[in-house]
Amino acid sequence: MKTHHKNNGRLVSKVFQDVFDKYDLMNDLMSLGVHRFWKKNFIHWLNPQKNTTLIDVASGTGDIARLYLNKINYKGHVYCVDNNKGMLNLSKKKFVGKDNIKWFCNNGENLPFKNNYFDYYTISFGIRNIDNINKVIKEAYRVLKPGGRFLCLEFSKVKNEILNKFYKTYSKSLPLIGKFIVGKSEPYEYLISSIEKFHSQEEFFQKIKKQNFVNVSYRNLSGGIVAIHSAWKA
Repeated sequence: MKTHHKNNGRLVSKVFQDVFDKYDLMNDLMSLGVHRFWKKNFIHWLNPQKNTTLIDVASGTGDIARLYLNKINYKGHVYCVDNNKGMLNLSKKKFVGKDNIKWFCNNGENLPFKNNYFDYYTISFGIRNIDNINKVIKEAYRVLKPGGRFLCLEFSKVKNEILNKFYKTYSKSLPLIGKFIVGKSEPYEYLISSIEKFHSQEEFFQKIKKQNFVNVSYRNLSGGIVAIHSAWKA
């Protein structure tokens, strides 16, 4: 990621600490519910198999973990990684009584797992918030098994000029929505800024390729508002 703040990780941690308890509600309001469609497409493309293990980095309140486990009928395991304890606690409440999911309060740049361990690595709407994107991708490669798959869902660049104009106009309203719902506009001002400064689809594609992944590709959703990036460990 292009580092725009000297201590970006610390800033992001503070931003999400302020709003974690309204995170799910704000996701629905800001995306008009479309984030659910994006995440379902994400898991559909991952096409996970039973008796596999997923690491979900920047796991938030557990949306991807839930979709993954539902897809495989809970016959597999998930390791949820996030550096926000509040988010992890909300996630834990969604999986009471389940023993095939674990939570770790860690940053994606330094994962506490051994090499060649996971079948799948996912990260959704989190990679743009981490200081060193190259290190994150390198860590993803390290912890994946040979033949393991990396999948990233992230905001991207809209190609259609008319849609892009509407999208940018709508984005300007998000801090006002945030102020009304959670009492703070700053986290959503940061959100808009981080999206605007993040890499284009092609730039991010090249970053993944440079970390030795193969069969790298991406798909645009909603006209490029978000993109799913896929890659495999040889």
